[in-house]
Amino acid sequence: MNCGINSCAMTAAAYTVLASCLPNALAETVFVQDREVFVRAANYDKTKIPPYTLEDPLTFASGRKVATVADWAERRREILAIFAREMYGEEPPAPETMAIELADEKDAIDGQAVRRQYKMWFRADRSGPCINWIMWIPKPAKKPVPVISFLNYRGNHELVPDDDIPVQQGWTRAGEKYGVTNNTSSAATRGIMQDPNKASVFPVGMILARGYAVMSACYCEVSPDPECKEKDARFMQNPFAYTGVFELWGRRDPSRTDNATSLGAWAWALSRGLDLAERLPELDAKRAVVTGCSRLGKAALIAAARDERFAVCVPNQTGGGGVPLAKRDYGENVSTENRSFTHWYCRAYAKYAEAPWKTLPFDQHLFIVCIAPRALLVEGFDKPWFDTEGEYLSVKAASEVWEFLGRDGMPDVAWPDDFDTSAIGRHLGYVRRSGSHGISAYDWKWLLDFADGVFR
Repeated sequence: MNCGINSCAMTAAAYTVLASCLPNALAETVFVQDREVFVRAANYDKTKIPPYTLEDPLTFASGRKVATVADWAERRREILAIFAREMYGEEPPAPETMAIELADEKDAIDGQAVRRQYKMWFRADRSGPCINWIMWIPKPAKKPVPVISFLNYRGNHELVPDDDIPVQQGWTRAGEKYGVTNNTSSAATRGIMQDPNKASVFPVGMILARGYAVMSACYCEVSPDPECKEKDARFMQNPFAYTGVFELWGRRDPSRTDNATSLGAWAWALSRGLDLAERLPELDAKRAVVTGCSRLGKAALIAAARDERFAVCVPNQTGGGGVPLAKRDYGENVSTENRSFTHWYCRAYAKYAEAPWKTLPFDQHLFIVCIAPRALLVEGFDKPWFDTEGEYLSVKAASEVWEFLGRDGMPDVAWPDDFDTSAIGRHLGYVRRSGSHGISAYDWKWLLDFADGVFR
């Protein structure tokens, strides 16, 4: 069955029709945004995980074995090309120029840090897209410090209670429980990430005390992230998600199946943050850590895989399309990813929705090896949708590449219990916890401990 609905111009009535054909459809194809997607429900029964085979990361697509470090560099390029062509879309180009303005600077955190705000444009005349970065640098440091970068969800003003940080302007991801009405941020959530009772926190004092600088920007400024159920044609995923920094890359070619995606754009922004860090003498950009939670954990993973300047990557609770193995088909799957997040993945990815365990010629373990031999810590949690056991198995399948390159792989332990850190090695690790979806104090502590071990 093809519902015949083009949601780029979807009316409220049409959206009701689409919603009615999605939930229970197990063998149907629907047209969503710019692609046909085979509809399958999520599987939560481990006895129904299909048999699957994982590709050898140390064997080229031609069958040739990786024998040297030079071979590995070639194999890494081959893998990145596969994911650009089939899943995440082409990597956006680096900007021809960057115009950076220090907008504000002051002492913060009881005088123990310098807090700066930077405006970043990508045209010499400072027109077009602009990303607003916020940064804290520990004042007691006697030499350049490592820096942690991440994208936040609803604005820099939510990170700390500081009236000098402007409220996020423009479109913001929906969520009335987050103080966002009509996709507009408000000052009511200023400093909300300092509330220890929230699922996501930002322990800036602890980060600084551990000797790290930290920087962030709001992902909505990079590429808007509307929900699939959006009914206003102006704000649907296609074309609204392809605004923001997409303006820099020219008109999209609708005939291509590998156009750049929002995930790729968010990853691109993280690399631009690293460009900024490299310009600041107080920061040691060679000791750069990139992190993020959920979809922004995926973005951090993509950024580190594509940009070898990131020394450490700590993706948090990525869910399907991030670290978990897709061929396991447990929890979030290729079908649900393509139905709900058409702007995250390129159109080519939809052809694997029906039976990825049979048709997918790659899996996520192949993508994460593109970070090797640099350091990777995967942080998961226990909601079945996120398949954290699939994350562990993905890291386990990737471990041989770290070992081939002379690094420690993941410790050879069984899938660890919550809060058990036995699977965290020097350069590769996995850890999970119970609790809510978000980046918690435990996640930040594990990140800092891991980075300390890498940089010592």
